[in-house]
Order: sequence, then C-alpha cells, then structure tokens
Amino acid sequence: MSEAVPRRASLEVLRAEAADERAVLVQERLLNGEDPWDFMEDLPSIDELVVYLLRADNINANDGVRPNAARNYRVMRQIALEYPELTPAVWGLLGDGERQRVWDATIADVS
Repeated sequence: MSEAVPRRASLEVLRAEAADERAVLVQERLLNGEDPWDFMEDLPSIDELVVYLLRADNINANDGVRPNAARNYRVMRQIALEYPELTPAVWGLLGDGERQRVWDATIADVS
C-alpha cells in the first residue's frame, strides 16, 4: 500500500470540518459545566485536528491497522508534503519537545 494520503478535499474544507468538530468539543465541555479557562488550551488546534483526520484516513485505508513509530513518521511526513500549510502542525505533533496537552497521544498514560 502506498503511504500517500488520498486527497479528500481542499484544505479549506478540511479546516471547516475540523472547526465544526472543535466547536462540538467545546460545546460538550461547556454543557458539562467545565470552565473554558480550564480546557481551551488543552484542545487541539484546527490544523492539528486536520492532521489527525488525515492520519485517521490513512489508518482506515490500511484496514484499520495503527502505524508503528516509523510508519507514523512517514504518514505524517506525507501529510506535510501533500498539505504544506499543515507542516507546522505536523512537525509540532511529531516534535520531541515536552507535551502538555492531555489529548496528545505521546503523553497518554498507558498503564
């Protein structure tokens, strides 16, 4: 299978979908009584959501098999090549820096 991520839509459409998804996340948390000051910085950015959406498309195209670290790097790199405007988000998600967001898979508690 090719590592290429099939283009689903324009970046503007993908960003609009991600913005809608983020708005739903915010609405759910507000309805649960959470204070936006406590959670807004923990939410992924719109571009980060787009990257995760494209990564999920790649996983689905590979029969749902989650990528190992090397394949994940190739998939994420391919996303950056296909959508250059997402490059900062891709490298930020792949970066070695300290993670502080709860949703970030690299800091998920696997115990």
